[in-house]
Amino acid sequence: MSTNEIYNYIQVSDQLITGGQPTEEQLRAAAEEGFEAVINLATLDRQYSLADEAGLVMSLGMDYTHIPVDWENPQESDFEAFDQRMKQIKARKILLHCAANYRATAFYSLYAQKNLGWSEEQAEAFRAQIWKGSHYPVWEELIARIRLKHSKEK
Repeated sequence: MSTNEIYNYIQVSDQLITGGQPTEEQLRAAAEEGFEAVINLATLDRQYSLADEAGLVMSLGMDYTHIPVDWENPQESDFEAFDQRMKQIKARKILLHCAANYRATAFYSLYAQKNLGWSEEQAEAFRAQIWKGSHYPVWEELIARIRLKHSKEK
């Protein structure tokens, strides 16, 4: 078992991967592969979530952050919490996930555009690996608002 078997897995760099909900075995593999932190953007759902992901991750010696982003009603404050947490732990090897890697790729593309110098085209290309052919107006509106807000801050 390895992390590259996580649903909708994307290796962003040697320090960061994104994906959908990992299994217990995949989280154990993440610890064995040297990951130091897990960020979960999914809401808790008995059908999809692990019973005690936080407990498992911490028992494996990794840092755990849960920012539950409501799929139907994502908020700018969710992204801001994610942005702050990424800045705090950016030097660590991170597994960023949600249920199917939609929230994770959306937020990471915004983070990279804001903090890592990615162009809008780079951010969209990254997100398109998962989002291509999808249409979620509430998410498109959120992404546009966050981009506009951060373009004004520059």
